[in-house]
Amino acid sequence: MAVQTENQTSSVDVGDRVKGDSNGVQLKIIQAIDEEGGTTDAKYPHYLPVWDHADQLPPLEPYTHHDPGKNADPSLKDLLLPGVTFKKLTPTTGTEITGLQLSSLTNPAKDQLALLAAQRKVLVLRNQDFADIPIDQAIAFGGYFGRHHIHPTAGVPEGYPEIHIVHQKQSNNRDFMTFLAGKNSTVLWHSDVTYEEQPPGMTILYALELPEVGGDTGFANTVEAYRRLSPALRERLHGLRGVHDGISQAEPYYRAGRLVRRRPLSVEHPLVRTHPVTGEKALFVNALVTTSIVGMKKEESDMLLGFLVNHIGCCLEHQVRVRWEPGTVVIWDNRVTAHTAIVDWNTYERRHLARLTPQAERPFETPYIPEN
Repeated sequence: MAVQTENQTSSVDVGDRVKGDSNGVQLKIIQAIDEEGGTTDAKYPHYLPVWDHADQLPPLEPYTHHDPGKNADPSLKDLLLPGVTFKKLTPTTGTEITGLQLSSLTNPAKDQLALLAAQRKVLVLRNQDFADIPIDQAIAFGGYFGRHHIHPTAGVPEGYPEIHIVHQKQSNNRDFMTFLAGKNSTVLWHSDVTYEEQPPGMTILYALELPEVGGDTGFANTVEAYRRLSPALRERLHGLRGVHDGISQAEPYYRAGRLVRRRPLSVEHPLVRTHPVTGEKALFVNALVTTSIVGMKKEESDMLLGFLVNHIGCCLEHQVRVRWEPGTVVIWDNRVTAHTAIVDWNTYERRHLARLTPQAERPFETPYIPEN
Protein backbone atom coordinates (compact mmCIF):
# COMPACT_ATOMS: atom_id res chain seq x y z
CA MET A 1 0.00 0.00 0.00
CA ALA A 2 1.12 3.54 -0.68
CA VAL A 3 -0.23 6.40 1.39
CA GLN A 4 0.33 10.07 0.68
CA THR A 5 -0.13 13.57 1.91
CA GLU A 6 -2.49 15.89 0.08
CA ASN A 7 0.57 17.01 -1.91
CA GLN A 8 1.62 13.57 -3.10
CA THR A 9 -0.51 11.08 -4.99
CA SER A 10 -0.18 7.33 -5.05
CA SER A 11 -2.41 4.28 -5.13
CA VAL A 12 -2.43 0.60 -4.38
CA ASP A 13 -4.84 -0.83 -6.94
CA VAL A 14 -2.66 -0.14 -9.97
CA GLY A 15 -1.73 -1.86 -13.19
CA ASP A 16 1.58 -1.00 -14.85
CA ARG A 17 2.47 -0.91 -18.53
CA VAL A 18 5.73 0.11 -20.14
CA LYS A 19 6.12 2.51 -23.02
CA GLY A 20 9.07 4.16 -24.73
CA ASP A 21 9.45 7.89 -25.26
CA SER A 22 10.90 9.49 -28.38
CA ASN A 23 14.41 8.76 -27.10
CA GLY A 24 13.67 5.10 -26.47
CA VAL A 25 13.60 5.50 -22.69
CA GLN A 26 11.30 2.99 -21.04
CA LEU A 27 8.76 4.73 -18.81
CA LYS A 28 6.02 3.23 -16.69
CA ILE A 29 2.42 4.05 -17.51
CA ILE A 30 0.40 3.48 -14.38
CA GLN A 31 -3.35 3.37 -14.05
CA ALA A 32 -5.40 3.10 -10.90
CA ILE A 33 -7.62 0.48 -12.54
CA ASP A 34 -6.45 -3.09 -12.28
CA GLU A 35 -5.80 -3.90 -15.93
CA GLU A 36 -6.00 -7.64 -15.45
CA GLY A 37 -9.73 -7.40 -15.00
CA GLY A 38 -10.20 -3.95 -16.50
CA THR A 39 -12.84 -3.17 -13.90
CA THR A 40 -13.10 -1.05 -10.78
CA ASP A 41 -15.64 -0.48 -8.04
CA ALA A 42 -14.76 3.21 -7.79
CA LYS A 43 -17.76 5.52 -7.64
CA TYR A 44 -16.07 8.00 -10.00
CA PRO A 45 -13.89 5.88 -12.31
CA HIS A 46 -13.35 8.77 -14.74
CA TYR A 47 -11.55 10.55 -11.88
CA LEU A 48 -9.16 7.68 -11.15
CA PRO A 49 -5.54 8.78 -11.54
CA VAL A 50 -3.41 7.91 -14.54
CA TRP A 51 0.34 8.44 -14.65
CA ASP A 52 0.78 8.47 -18.41
CA HIS A 53 3.85 9.40 -20.41
CA ALA A 54 3.60 12.72 -22.20
CA ASP A 55 6.06 15.04 -23.83
CA GLN A 56 8.18 16.96 -21.37
CA LEU A 57 6.36 20.16 -20.48
CA PRO A 58 8.27 23.43 -20.92
CA PRO A 59 9.20 25.55 -17.88
CA LEU A 60 6.36 27.60 -16.47
CA GLU A 61 6.42 31.11 -17.89
CA PRO A 62 5.88 34.05 -15.52
CA TYR A 63 2.39 35.47 -15.66
CA THR A 64 0.67 38.42 -14.03
CA HIS A 65 -1.84 37.26 -11.45
CA HIS A 66 -4.71 39.55 -10.50
CA ASP A 67 -6.38 38.25 -7.36
CA PRO A 68 -10.19 38.26 -7.78
CA GLY A 69 -10.49 39.16 -4.11
CA LYS A 70 -9.30 42.66 -4.97
CA ASN A 71 -12.52 43.18 -6.97
CA ALA A 72 -14.82 41.94 -4.21
CA ASP A 73 -17.59 43.86 -2.51
CA PRO A 74 -16.61 43.51 1.17
CA SER A 75 -20.27 43.22 2.16
CA LEU A 76 -20.28 39.77 0.47
CA LYS A 77 -23.81 40.54 -0.72
CA ASP A 78 -23.65 38.03 -3.58
CA LEU A 79 -22.76 35.23 -1.17
CA LEU A 80 -25.01 36.14 1.75
CA LEU A 81 -28.19 35.22 -0.07
CA PRO A 82 -31.47 34.05 1.51
CA GLY A 83 -31.02 30.54 2.85
CA VAL A 84 -27.20 30.75 2.99
CA THR A 85 -25.58 30.33 6.40
CA PHE A 86 -22.01 31.03 7.52
CA LYS A 87 -20.69 29.32 10.64
CA LYS A 88 -17.21 30.04 12.02
CA LEU A 89 -15.28 26.87 12.88
CA THR A 90 -12.87 28.69 15.23
CA PRO A 91 -12.57 32.38 16.14
CA THR A 92 -9.74 32.97 13.64
CA THR A 93 -9.83 30.10 11.15
CA GLY A 94 -12.39 28.37 8.99
CA THR A 95 -15.97 29.04 7.97
CA GLU A 96 -18.56 26.41 7.06
CA ILE A 97 -21.04 27.50 4.40
CA THR A 98 -24.37 25.84 3.68
CA GLY A 99 -27.09 26.72 1.19
CA LEU A 100 -24.69 27.96 -1.51
CA GLN A 101 -23.94 26.06 -4.73
CA LEU A 102 -20.46 26.82 -6.09
CA SER A 103 -21.26 25.75 -9.64
CA SER A 104 -23.96 28.45 -9.85
CA LEU A 105 -21.95 31.44 -8.58
CA THR A 106 -21.83 34.67 -10.53
CA ASN A 107 -18.47 36.34 -11.13
CA PRO A 108 -19.07 38.93 -8.37
CA ALA A 109 -19.83 36.04 -6.00
CA LYS A 110 -16.59 34.31 -7.02
CA ASP A 111 -14.68 37.51 -6.26
CA GLN A 112 -16.28 37.62 -2.82
CA LEU A 113 -15.49 33.93 -2.28
CA ALA A 114 -11.81 34.70 -2.93
CA LEU A 115 -11.93 37.55 -0.42
CA LEU A 116 -13.62 35.40 2.19
CA ALA A 117 -11.06 32.61 1.68
CA ALA A 118 -8.25 35.13 2.24
CA GLN A 119 -9.93 36.41 5.39
CA ARG A 120 -11.01 33.10 6.93
CA LYS A 121 -8.24 30.96 5.34
CA VAL A 122 -10.41 27.82 4.98
CA LEU A 123 -13.97 27.51 3.65
CA VAL A 124 -15.96 24.28 3.99
CA LEU A 125 -18.96 23.98 1.66
CA ARG A 126 -21.42 21.13 2.10
CA ASN A 127 -23.89 19.47 -0.27
CA GLN A 128 -22.11 20.54 -3.44
CA ASP A 129 -22.62 19.03 -6.91
CA PHE A 130 -18.97 19.48 -7.89
CA ALA A 131 -18.25 15.76 -8.21
CA ASP A 132 -21.13 15.31 -10.64
CA ILE A 133 -20.76 18.30 -12.96
CA PRO A 134 -18.70 17.85 -16.15
CA ILE A 135 -14.96 17.97 -15.48
CA ASP A 136 -14.60 20.82 -17.98
CA GLN A 137 -17.03 22.88 -15.89
CA ALA A 138 -15.04 22.23 -12.71
CA ILE A 139 -11.82 23.25 -14.47
CA ALA A 140 -13.46 26.45 -15.74
CA PHE A 141 -14.53 27.32 -12.19
CA GLY A 142 -10.99 26.88 -10.87
CA GLY A 143 -9.50 28.83 -13.75
CA TYR A 144 -11.37 31.94 -12.65
CA PHE A 145 -8.96 32.23 -9.72
CA GLY A 146 -5.68 31.85 -11.60
CA ARG A 147 -3.69 29.84 -14.12
CA HIS A 148 -4.06 26.12 -13.50
CA HIS A 149 -0.98 24.41 -12.12
CA ILE A 150 -0.13 21.04 -13.69
CA HIS A 151 1.64 18.90 -11.10
CA PRO A 152 4.97 17.48 -12.29
CA THR A 153 4.47 13.99 -10.84
CA ALA A 154 0.89 13.47 -9.63
CA GLY A 155 -1.74 11.24 -11.13
CA VAL A 156 -4.50 12.98 -13.08
CA PRO A 157 -7.80 11.96 -14.66
CA GLU A 158 -7.05 10.81 -18.18
CA GLY A 159 -7.08 13.85 -20.46
CA TYR A 160 -7.31 16.41 -17.66
CA PRO A 161 -3.82 17.30 -16.37
CA GLU A 162 -5.19 20.39 -14.61
CA ILE A 163 -6.72 18.19 -11.91
CA HIS A 164 -4.56 16.71 -9.15
CA ILE A 165 -5.95 13.44 -7.76
CA VAL A 166 -5.63 12.30 -4.16
CA HIS A 167 -6.39 8.57 -4.12
CA GLN A 168 -5.86 5.96 -1.43
CA LYS A 169 -7.23 2.47 -1.08
CA GLN A 170 -5.73 -0.10 1.24
CA SER A 171 -5.33 -3.47 -0.44
CA ASN A 172 -5.29 -5.22 2.90
CA ASN A 173 -4.78 -4.44 6.57
CA ARG A 174 -1.33 -6.03 6.61
CA ASP A 175 -0.07 -3.49 4.07
CA PHE A 176 -1.59 -0.70 6.13
CA MET A 177 0.12 -1.87 9.31
CA THR A 178 3.44 -2.24 7.44
CA PHE A 179 3.18 1.40 6.38
CA LEU A 180 2.42 2.59 9.91
CA ALA A 181 5.19 0.48 11.43
CA GLY A 182 7.80 2.90 10.11
CA LYS A 183 6.03 6.04 11.35
CA ASN A 184 4.61 7.37 14.56
CA SER A 185 2.30 9.71 12.66
CA THR A 186 1.10 10.30 9.13
CA VAL A 187 0.82 14.05 9.79
CA LEU A 188 2.99 16.23 7.57
CA TRP A 189 2.17 19.94 7.51
CA HIS A 190 2.84 21.60 4.17
CA SER A 191 1.64 24.08 1.57
CA ASP A 192 1.24 22.86 -1.98
CA VAL A 193 3.99 22.99 -4.63
CA THR A 194 5.89 25.89 -3.06
CA TYR A 195 8.92 24.88 -5.15
CA GLU A 196 7.31 26.81 -8.03
CA GLU A 197 8.13 30.46 -8.71
CA GLN A 198 4.41 31.22 -8.38
CA PRO A 199 2.83 28.79 -5.91
CA PRO A 200 -0.96 28.43 -5.65
CA GLY A 201 -3.36 30.84 -4.02
CA MET A 202 -7.00 29.80 -3.78
CA THR A 203 -7.11 25.99 -3.80
CA ILE A 204 -10.19 23.80 -4.30
CA LEU A 205 -10.42 20.18 -3.11
CA TYR A 206 -13.61 18.21 -3.57
CA ALA A 207 -14.74 14.82 -2.30
CA LEU A 208 -15.45 11.93 -4.66
CA GLU A 209 -15.43 8.86 -2.40
CA LEU A 210 -14.67 8.64 1.31
CA PRO A 211 -14.24 6.24 4.20
CA GLU A 212 -17.26 6.22 6.48
CA VAL A 213 -15.05 7.57 9.27
CA GLY A 214 -11.52 8.95 9.06
CA GLY A 215 -9.37 10.68 6.48
CA ASP A 216 -9.93 14.21 7.81
CA THR A 217 -7.71 17.12 6.75
CA GLY A 218 -6.08 19.50 9.20
CA PHE A 219 -5.43 23.15 8.37
CA ALA A 220 -3.18 25.66 10.12
CA ASN A 221 -3.53 29.44 9.83
CA THR A 222 -0.01 30.71 9.20
CA VAL A 223 -1.04 34.35 9.68
CA GLU A 224 -1.97 33.52 13.27
CA ALA A 225 1.21 31.44 13.58
CA TYR A 226 3.21 34.55 12.63
CA ARG A 227 1.26 36.79 15.02
CA ARG A 228 1.93 34.48 17.97
CA LEU A 229 5.69 34.87 17.64
CA SER A 230 7.48 37.42 19.79
CA PRO A 231 8.08 40.83 18.19
CA ALA A 232 11.82 40.19 18.33
CA LEU A 233 11.54 36.95 16.34
CA ARG A 234 9.05 38.39 13.87
CA GLU A 235 11.46 41.22 13.14
CA ARG A 236 14.39 38.81 12.74
CA LEU A 237 12.53 36.65 10.25
CA HIS A 238 11.95 39.55 7.89
CA GLY A 239 14.48 39.59 5.09
CA LEU A 240 15.27 35.87 5.43
CA ARG A 241 14.61 33.59 2.49
CA GLY A 242 14.01 29.85 2.40
CA VAL A 243 15.07 27.40 -0.31
CA HIS A 244 12.12 25.35 -1.62
CA ASP A 245 13.67 22.32 -3.27
CA GLY A 246 11.62 20.76 -6.07
CA ILE A 247 14.62 18.80 -7.34
CA SER A 248 14.76 16.56 -4.26
CA GLN A 249 10.99 16.16 -4.40
CA ALA A 250 11.21 14.79 -7.94
CA GLU A 251 14.29 12.62 -7.42
CA PRO A 252 12.46 9.47 -6.22
CA TYR A 253 10.32 9.57 -9.36
CA TYR A 254 13.41 9.76 -11.58
CA ARG A 255 15.00 6.84 -9.73
CA ALA A 256 11.89 4.71 -10.17
CA GLY A 257 11.57 5.55 -13.87
CA ARG A 258 8.31 7.33 -13.13
CA LEU A 259 6.76 10.28 -14.88
CA VAL A 260 8.20 13.76 -14.26
CA ARG A 261 6.34 16.11 -16.59
CA ARG A 262 8.48 19.21 -16.09
CA ARG A 263 12.09 19.77 -15.12
CA PRO A 264 12.08 20.56 -11.39
CA LEU A 265 13.38 23.77 -9.85
CA SER A 266 14.68 24.99 -6.55
CA VAL A 267 13.50 28.50 -5.72
CA GLU A 268 13.88 31.03 -2.91
CA HIS A 269 10.87 32.56 -1.15
CA PRO A 270 10.65 34.88 1.85
CA LEU A 271 10.05 33.21 5.21
CA VAL A 272 7.39 35.85 5.83
CA ARG A 273 5.10 36.65 2.89
CA THR A 274 2.42 39.31 2.55
CA HIS A 275 -1.05 38.58 1.23
CA PRO A 276 -1.87 40.90 -1.70
CA VAL A 277 -5.54 41.39 -0.70
CA THR A 278 -5.58 41.51 3.10
CA GLY A 279 -2.04 42.84 3.63
CA GLU A 280 -1.58 40.22 6.36
CA LYS A 281 1.83 38.66 6.95
CA ALA A 282 2.17 34.89 7.20
CA LEU A 283 4.91 32.36 7.85
CA PHE A 284 5.84 30.64 4.59
CA VAL A 285 7.76 27.45 5.30
CA ASN A 286 7.01 23.98 4.00
CA ALA A 287 7.98 20.85 5.91
CA LEU A 288 8.08 18.91 2.65
CA VAL A 289 10.44 21.03 0.58
CA THR A 290 11.86 24.03 2.52
CA THR A 291 15.36 22.67 3.04
CA SER A 292 17.47 25.62 4.19
CA ILE A 293 17.60 29.33 4.93
CA VAL A 294 19.77 31.41 2.65
CA GLY A 295 22.90 32.74 4.37
CA MET A 296 22.70 30.50 7.44
CA LYS A 297 24.88 27.57 8.38
CA LYS A 298 23.19 24.20 8.30
CA GLU A 299 22.84 23.83 12.06
CA GLU A 300 21.35 27.32 12.37
CA SER A 301 19.02 26.80 9.44
CA ASP A 302 17.85 23.38 10.65
CA MET A 303 17.16 24.72 14.13
CA LEU A 304 15.11 27.70 12.95
CA LEU A 305 13.18 25.80 10.29
CA GLY A 306 12.48 23.02 12.77
CA PHE A 307 11.10 25.52 15.26
CA LEU A 308 8.87 27.21 12.68
CA VAL A 309 7.50 23.91 11.31
CA ASN A 310 6.79 22.65 14.84
CA HIS A 311 5.19 25.96 15.78
CA ILE A 312 2.80 25.75 12.83
CA GLY A 313 2.00 22.10 13.52
CA CYS A 314 1.65 22.12 17.30
CA CYS A 315 -0.49 25.17 18.11
CA LEU A 316 -4.14 24.12 18.15
CA GLU A 317 -5.09 27.77 18.64
CA HIS A 318 -4.56 28.43 14.93
CA GLN A 319 -5.75 25.09 13.53
CA VAL A 320 -8.99 23.56 12.32
CA ARG A 321 -9.79 19.93 11.48
CA VAL A 322 -12.20 19.36 8.60
CA ARG A 323 -14.26 16.20 8.46
CA TRP A 324 -15.11 15.18 4.92
CA GLU A 325 -18.66 14.24 3.94
CA PRO A 326 -20.13 13.34 0.54
CA GLY A 327 -20.64 16.54 -1.43
CA THR A 328 -18.02 18.51 0.52
CA VAL A 329 -15.75 21.05 -1.17
CA VAL A 330 -12.97 22.68 0.84
CA ILE A 331 -11.41 25.90 -0.40
CA TRP A 332 -8.31 27.32 1.23
CA ASP A 333 -5.79 30.04 0.55
CA ASN A 334 -2.49 28.23 0.08
CA ARG A 335 -0.54 31.44 0.70
CA VAL A 336 -1.64 31.75 4.33
CA THR A 337 -2.29 28.14 5.41
CA ALA A 338 -0.59 24.81 5.82
CA HIS A 339 -2.47 21.50 5.76
CA THR A 340 -2.04 17.80 6.35
CA ALA A 341 -3.94 14.64 5.51
CA ILE A 342 -4.77 12.44 8.50
CA VAL A 343 -4.46 8.75 7.56
CA ASP A 344 -6.31 7.07 10.40
CA TRP A 345 -8.64 4.48 8.82
CA ASN A 346 -7.64 0.85 8.38
CA THR A 347 -10.60 -0.44 6.41
CA TYR A 348 -10.69 -1.28 2.72
CA GLU A 349 -12.52 1.95 1.91
CA ARG A 350 -11.37 4.31 -0.80
CA ARG A 351 -10.43 7.94 -0.12
CA HIS A 352 -10.67 9.75 -3.44
CA LEU A 353 -10.57 13.53 -3.90
CA ALA A 354 -9.81 15.97 -6.73
CA ARG A 355 -7.88 19.24 -6.43
CA LEU A 356 -7.80 22.38 -8.55
CA THR A 357 -4.67 24.42 -7.89
CA PRO A 358 -4.72 27.88 -9.52
CA GLN A 359 -1.41 29.70 -9.29
CA ALA A 360 -1.05 33.12 -7.68
CA GLU A 361 1.61 35.82 -7.53
CA ARG A 362 5.25 35.22 -6.72
CA PRO A 363 5.59 35.43 -2.91
CA PHE A 364 6.70 38.83 -1.67
CA GLU A 365 7.19 40.47 1.69
CA THR A 366 6.60 43.97 2.96
CA PRO A 367 8.67 45.66 5.69
CA TYR A 368 8.31 44.63 9.31
CA ILE A 369 5.92 46.87 11.25
CA PRO A 370 6.58 47.10 15.01
CA GLU A 371 3.66 46.77 17.37
CA ASN A 372 2.22 49.97 18.77
